[in-house]
Amino acid sequence: MKTKFNELLEFPCVLNFKVMGIAVDHLPDLVVAVLQNDTPGDYAPSIKPSSKGNYHSVSVAVTVTSQEHIEKLYTELSAIEEVRYVL
Repeated sequence: MKTKFNELLEFPCVLNFKVMGIAVDHLPDLVVAVLQNDTPGDYAPSIKPSSKGNYHSVSVAVTVTSQEHIEKLYTELSAIEEVRYVL
């Protein structure tokens, strides 16, 4: 990835990851499981359904330590089968 997070952010910092995926009950659990692998912590994701209820948006605040850490989380969250977008 060619990002400029290291130029724009001062590490460590808290970023809010928004993960949009298919509306399944276990989507927040999948997201938190990925986060726990790289950044163990006590996460309280907020879930918002889409207007038609086909998708859910899961928002989670994560303390990141570097540009590489951010890029790794984006990659791993995007790899979840039910996930469509990571912002």
